[in-house]
Amino acid sequence: MTKRSPATLSQVAERAGVSLTTASKAINGKNRVSEETRARVMAAARDLAFTPNLVARGLITGRTSTVGFVIADSMTHRFAAPVMLGAEGALGAIDLSMITCDARGDQERSRELALMLAARKVDGVLVVGDNNGVTASVSPLLDIPVVYVYGVSDDPGDVVHMPDDEKGMALAVDHLVVGGRRRIAHVTGPRTATAVVERVKGMRGRLRQDRLKLVAPVAYGQWSQRWARLATTDLLAEHPDVDAVICGSDQLASGVLVALKEAGRRVPDDVAVTGYDNWGVFALETEPRLTTVDMNLEALGAAAAQELFSIIDGGPRHGGIRRHECALIVRGST
Repeated sequence: MTKRSPATLSQVAERAGVSLTTASKAINGKNRVSEETRARVMAAARDLAFTPNLVARGLITGRTSTVGFVIADSMTHRFAAPVMLGAEGALGAIDLSMITCDARGDQERSRELALMLAARKVDGVLVVGDNNGVTASVSPLLDIPVVYVYGVSDDPGDVVHMPDDEKGMALAVDHLVVGGRRRIAHVTGPRTATAVVERVKGMRGRLRQDRLKLVAPVAYGQWSQRWARLATTDLLAEHPDVDAVICGSDQLASGVLVALKEAGRRVPDDVAVTGYDNWGVFALETEPRLTTVDMNLEALGAAAAQELFSIIDGGPRHGGIRRHECALIVRGST
């Protein structure tokens, strides 16, 4: 006689017609679930002989209800933090805990950490990469699910969650064009950075729709306020009639604003400026405050965590990149 596999929370949620998070809250007696929904979930759990107790399920399934979280590079902590908060919130809603590790930009350390987490019997691993480059895949080393977020993997078969930088930058361009700006320039980071490539693609595509071109070649450089200030000074010397500067990050936009002020240009009256990231340290501290693109990193982390749990719970695993919507935040600089 074939032994029947234990029912999964995903199956309970599907039968009850609710989300994984709602099913978990209902079964574990959490608030903000209606009695009608709770009854439907509990009925589905009974029908499927689902075992809700974490210890009991661990004995049956061999799971630890723990997920590993590897930060590929310390330099990305400013972006990794909101991703981690989103993932932690999503996992906490379904009673999973998280072990966080930092690879400090060392690929060999990333592999060692992944193996260490597997040895500690985590149920799966989330890897936070760097949107500027490619993350080395650790999937071949492990026999547990791995999901990558905020950094493409070098294995096209991996599951990856990324902000849609191409469409995000198109939002900024559309906002400027609708506002009547026509003499537009672009100041951004390193030419080969993944985020830069995607954002430039989105910018050019949106400009083509309006039969517009940049007033000057894209200014590629460092993620540096000082560099952006110098690049803007050169831009104004060659193209004094520029009426908008699209920046590849809020940090760059901060330097652009300094250069415009030094040149006696009013923002946004003479020149509009947009940033990217919605990094409060820059976006909310400039004068005027920055119009920028928010990558919704907490939502990105939550989506990656939810898919990881779905795979852990027996759901399908389809490799490839999932692109998530960004949002335009309009402030005084435009």
